[in-house]
Amino acid sequence: MSLKHVVVTGANGFIGRHLCRKLVETGKDVTACIRERADVSVFGDLSSSMRLCRIPSLDLGENLSGILRKADAVIHLAGRAHLMHETAENPLSEFRQVNVRGTENLASIAVQSGVKRFIYLSSIKVNGEATEGRAFFADDQPDYCDHYGQSKWEAEERLLQIATGTEMEWVVVRPPLVYGPEVRGNFLALMKCVFRRIPLPVGSLHNSRSLVSVYNLSDLLCLLLDHPGAANNRFLVSDSEDISTPDLVRRMAVALHRSARIVRCPEAVLHLAGTLLRQNAAVQRLCSSLVLDREKTSNYLGWSAPMTLDWGLDRTAEWFLRR
Repeated sequence: MSLKHVVVTGANGFIGRHLCRKLVETGKDVTACIRERADVSVFGDLSSSMRLCRIPSLDLGENLSGILRKADAVIHLAGRAHLMHETAENPLSEFRQVNVRGTENLASIAVQSGVKRFIYLSSIKVNGEATEGRAFFADDQPDYCDHYGQSKWEAEERLLQIATGTEMEWVVVRPPLVYGPEVRGNFLALMKCVFRRIPLPVGSLHNSRSLVSVYNLSDLLCLLLDHPGAANNRFLVSDSEDISTPDLVRRMAVALHRSARIVRCPEAVLHLAGTLLRQNAAVQRLCSSLVLDREKTSNYLGWSAPMTLDWGLDRTAEWFLRR
C-alpha cells in the first residue's frame, strides 16, 4: 500500500513542521491543516510545497469533508496540549472538547471520505507518569494520572470504535517527551539553565528516561503511512538510548559548548522544594524514571531510531545557539 495524499492536522506546531518537511522530502502530497490565525511564516520555504488549509475547528464537518475528500491518509497531531499552568475551570471538559470530540469528528469524516489510514499521535501519559521495575509497553492497560492523559486515552478509544468494521485502518503512537529545534516547555527551560551555567541539583539522581527527537518521531510516522504491519495497532516510540537526568545535563552541556554544573542534593530535598514552590509535577518528572519498551515497534515494523540521541541534542543546540 502506497498512500500519496496525506492530511496533517496541527501542521504548524513543533512536531507538525518537522513532519511536513519530512513528508515532502519523501515525495508525499501534503495538505497542512492549521488554525485560522496561524502564522504560516513558520513553514519558511516549505509553504510552496504543500497545500495549506485554515480550519477554525475540528468540529466543522463541511470544512473537513472538503479537505479529506481526496486524502489517502490522515496524521492527526492537533489537540489541546498538556499545560504546566492550567487556568481552565474544568480542565477535563476542555481536554475532551478538543482531544476527544475533535478526534471523533475527524475520524468519522475520514471514514465517510474513504481515508485508508488514520494515524493518531497520542501520548505516553496514557500509560502513566513513571516506570518502576519495568518499562511501559504499547499494550499496557491505561494508568493515566491527569486529565490530559485521560483525554488522549478516550480519543484513542473513540478512534478504534469509529474505525472498527470500516475499511479505514487506525494506528496509535504514544511518544514520550519530544525534543528538537523549536522545542518549548521543560526541555527548553533546562537548556537555558545549562547554557547560563546555573548549578543544577541533580547529581544524586539515578533515574532513566526515554526521549525521542522530532527527527526520529517524524521518521516513524512516515513509515507508518505505508507499512502493512502498522494497521490497527498501537506503538511506542523513543530514541534507541535511555538516559538519566544528570547524563542528559552533561551531554546537553557538551552540545551547547558549556561545562555542566551539577551538584548533589538528596532527592527528598528536591521533592520538598517542589512542594514548597508548588512544582511537584516538574520535580517528579525530573527525578523519576520513565522507560518505554521498543521491542514491539522493532518486531512489527523493523524500525529503530535512525538518529542518535547525541545527534538530536546537537541539532537542538545548534538551533538554540542561533536564537
